[in-house]
Amino acid sequence: MASEALALQIRGRVLLREHGAARIANEVRVEWNARLKTCAGRADFREKLISLNPRLRDHPDEIERTFLHELAHILAHLRAKNRRRIAPHGPEWRDACRDLGIADEKRCHNLPFPITERIRRFLYKCPNCAETFPRVRKIRGAIACLACCRAHSRGEFDPRFRLRLVRYC
Repeated sequence: MASEALALQIRGRVLLREHGAARIANEVRVEWNARLKTCAGRADFREKLISLNPRLRDHPDEIERTFLHELAHILAHLRAKNRRRIAPHGPEWRDACRDLGIADEKRCHNLPFPITERIRRFLYKCPNCAETFPRVRKIRGAIACLACCRAHSRGEFDPRFRLRLVRYC
């Protein structure tokens, strides 16, 4: 398992160098992460870390594709340079996928990973539009309705649209 991650790590570093990302190539790491439950993989640009779901080993033909999908996220963020945030599966990511040879890559996988539905015990409501937001965990801090903030506050947080707890089961 560790040798498989190491081989992917080396491959990722080579691919990054080939596509103009030599600056971060040696920092990229690949790991198997048993905490991933439903997603096939995850990329963390800040940590230069690609995490893969160990259940992928039951689908060996999907390991390479998932690895390249996550590597494309890292490449896209590097190419975005000064922009702090980019759309996770936006044009920068699609360009990186094309460069890595997976031009037809989709946003989500369709692997048969078991899904456990969690009970959403908390129900929050926007005081403006009355939209409800069921949540598994209690919201900590101030969170407002994004639709209302976009419509009335140019996307900035506005306490008028702060979500209110209406039900706890």
